[in-house]
Amino acid sequence: MPEPRQFILPFSHQPHFAAEDFVASASNEQARAWLARPQSWPYGRLVLSGPAGCGKTHLLHMWSAQHHAEIRPAQTLRGMPAPPQAAALAIDDADEAPDEASLFHLLNLAAESGTLLLLTARAAPALWHIRLPDLASRLRASAHVAIAPADDELLRTLLARLASDRQLIISPALADFMLLRLPRTSASLREAVARLDRAAMALGGRPTRALAAGIIAEITSDCAEHIANPGSNCQLDDNPMIFDPRLPASLNASTKTVRSHP
Repeated sequence: MPEPRQFILPFSHQPHFAAEDFVASASNEQARAWLARPQSWPYGRLVLSGPAGCGKTHLLHMWSAQHHAEIRPAQTLRGMPAPPQAAALAIDDADEAPDEASLFHLLNLAAESGTLLLLTARAAPALWHIRLPDLASRLRASAHVAIAPADDELLRTLLARLASDRQLIISPALADFMLLRLPRTSASLREAVARLDRAAMALGGRPTRALAAGIIAEITSDCAEHIANPGSNCQLDDNPMIFDPRLPASLNASTKTVRSHP
């Protein structure tokens, strides 16, 4: 009788941003300090910046939950925006807003109503490519805090959490091997764990150093290609989640083995 075939079916992880799931470290200490005192924000605005996968969206959701804030993704800003519906407003990925005039009007509406405003972006406002002078002036007048590059403690904790969430066993020796060779970003760790999980599941065994080495080589190559060609489709630079033990569906299809007879 033939062996049953194994099919690896994807099960996407849904993002969750609970405070207990956030990885606090020295790299995000200043950001957490600024978020804890919104009464000190000039004009009631703060821009929180950092690279993809650094913790911005998670912090935004934590702050929004604490202050009962309305959350608006920047991609939805088109035309004349509706006035803020709460005493606090958070705009994720503000530097990617498709309509600068809409963002400008929303900043004005928030200021007129005394609404606290938190914006996240990948870079400081001075580095945004803004065509509207009035919008550029408003943003430069806002308080700004950047999330620093991830430190060793943060990366090790995040790797352990990512593996635990997938019930993936990564030994301390294998963790050391991966951390020494992967790009030092949380996005790279998430992608490495996702690929390692899928590969180990497909092979029906535990992660090995040889398996991890191949995945690290792939990710390093992907990153190098993206640096050489910024217009390329680089998954590692396309992840809005941060310090979250789960990957978005676009990057992180979890795997599950289902047995079926032919």
